[in-house]
Amino acid sequence: MKKIILDNGLRVVMEEIPTCRSVAFGIWVKTGSRNETPDNNGISHFIEHMLFKGTDRYSAREIADIFDGIGGNVNAFTSKEYTCYYAKVLDDHLPQAVEVLADMFFRSMLDPADMSKERNVILEEISMYEDTPDDLVHDLVAKAAYEDHPLGYSILGLEKRLKAMDPNSLRQYMGSHYTVENTVISLAGNINEQVLDLIRKHFDGFDNHGEKIAVSKPSFKDGFIYHKKKAEQNHICLSLPGYQIAHEHKYAMVLLNNIIGGGMSSRLFQEIREKRGLAYSVFSYHSSYLDSGLFTIYAGTAPAQTEEVLQVTMDVLNEVKSQGMTEDELRRGKEQLKGSLILSLESTSSRMNRIGKNELMTAKHHTLDELIASIEQVSLIQVQQVINYLFAQPFAMSMVGSSDKTIASFRRDQLV
Repeated sequence: MKKIILDNGLRVVMEEIPTCRSVAFGIWVKTGSRNETPDNNGISHFIEHMLFKGTDRYSAREIADIFDGIGGNVNAFTSKEYTCYYAKVLDDHLPQAVEVLADMFFRSMLDPADMSKERNVILEEISMYEDTPDDLVHDLVAKAAYEDHPLGYSILGLEKRLKAMDPNSLRQYMGSHYTVENTVISLAGNINEQVLDLIRKHFDGFDNHGEKIAVSKPSFKDGFIYHKKKAEQNHICLSLPGYQIAHEHKYAMVLLNNIIGGGMSSRLFQEIREKRGLAYSVFSYHSSYLDSGLFTIYAGTAPAQTEEVLQVTMDVLNEVKSQGMTEDELRRGKEQLKGSLILSLESTSSRMNRIGKNELMTAKHHTLDELIASIEQVSLIQVQQVINYLFAQPFAMSMVGSSDKTIASFRRDQLV
């Protein structure tokens, strides 16, 4: 991996993979829903949509036709802490891909008529999300855990706020957040250092500088949110405080997550689905942010089985808390994590994402050997430290379903 800083201060990270014929190219911007306010919640995601609606040079249809015509993919996504615009193309077509994405990034028209249509598209996206309770419940548990902190905001935003936004709102936000200091260019694939000439051609003129945008660290709350919705299942999330991106125990947390609910061999999956047949979907995951994190458990089950699913979940977690992880689980978890890491590096898109996100969020990069060494160094003592941290306070909780009667008496502090 190579890192180059252009004369204007823009960071470029690149990884050469000469054995493939594709290149993944991304523009990463350090802004997402946690950088928003109650008045402009959803603006980062709105901007992401609008950058595809045409520039002075290319219409939205022409942008789509160009990438279809070269057999490439172009897309974008917005998270709580960053936005990424990316393309994956054959190496021969990289110059055209960079040219079009740069044009979108710098010269999108933000036409009022297009904005009106795209606002409606996003409102439909929100409606679709509302109709997907197994997705909605995860947003709600973040709100229960962070309350009014921006990390608890919806990435999609709220209808009332979206309707109040106009092209000037988007331009002002981009002016303060789409800065050189907040942006990283990432490439991975069949490239060499000559690609820097291409990047300089389109990004040397990027001169929108700004000061580092401060964000406040959230405090974890053991809140509960119930969303009444007619559904065949109750969708439940339990969350506990996790670790930030660069925490020393992040791999111990990943290994612990794997045994609790991170895969088909995990304790929750085996107990709830395989042994008892109480749920089709049950899993856990860890979300890392710049200065905090959440460990979350999800299960979807019939209302009549909700109490039993919660009780089995508590039994599994109590066993983890009292007995910890076994040597065999630690060994298998390390092999699983190493295998997942190595396999992910076979994709140019994954490599572009990894180095782009790492540079944007921590400005630190590690070789594969260093990552494997860090995984191997995780001990049962470290895992136990994570367990002690994880279960030191009550859960945050959310549920989407037709009735909250079953969980009304659920004690969120029973593992403390």
